[in-house]
Amino acid sequence: MKFIDTHTHLYSDQFNEDRTLVVRNAIDVGVDTILLPNISSKYTKGMLDLCAEFPENCFPMMGLHPCDVTSENIAEELKHVEEELAKRKYIAVGEIGLDLHWDKSTLEIQKEAFIKQIELAKKYKLPIAIHVRDSFTEAIEIIEELNDKNLRGVFHCFTGSNEDAERVINLGGFYLGIGGVLTFKNSGLDKTIVAIDLKHLILETDAPYLAPTPNRGKRNESKYIVNIAEKLAEVHQTSIEKVAETTTLNAKKLFGL
Repeated sequence: MKFIDTHTHLYSDQFNEDRTLVVRNAIDVGVDTILLPNISSKYTKGMLDLCAEFPENCFPMMGLHPCDVTSENIAEELKHVEEELAKRKYIAVGEIGLDLHWDKSTLEIQKEAFIKQIELAKKYKLPIAIHVRDSFTEAIEIIEELNDKNLRGVFHCFTGSNEDAERVINLGGFYLGIGGVLTFKNSGLDKTIVAIDLKHLILETDAPYLAPTPNRGKRNESKYIVNIAEKLAEVHQTSIEKVAETTTLNAKKLFGL
């Protein structure tokens, strides 16, 4: 079985002691394609270094994370994103979006960065990886307004309702990113996902965050995609082989792999 981890931050400082081993351990369990969304210019070099070490397995995205947007840095950071997209090949624009969990006061400047990066994705005909923590409604309204045949992507770490899922699916070119939250005992996400066809889903870890059960609370790794796939198979009453095959095809289609 082969899996794709469509969203992981293995260039994070939390992997400084064993980063190469973490990637090799993922490859050993079948997670042989690892997609790395960027956070800000601070992380670009580390991300690209990891992709250079594993050119057949690790693939970078370019973007400015909403939690890293400030009025002081927005112009410089967006310039960095634009220059990088012009300079080398990236598989997506991400991680972009809105985050109202920590700071609601920056919403307008987050929106500005989000919209600018959506425009860049359209320009370069790349998918987008969207962060929507406590901001699904605000984010999807922007996507619905800007949606066209060139816009496609994934709602990363989807934890919404059936109605939310339908809004995403109705956009036409967007998938739901399913991660460790699906395995959490009281998340309720399984009750939503059971009604959604596998053709709309892709798998992700968001490592080092949100490790799935039985490793909840510990550092997450790409190899734990297998735990998420097992839970998804259980919810859909199908085989893990079917989950692996379908979600891998979905990811390949979205990201042009």
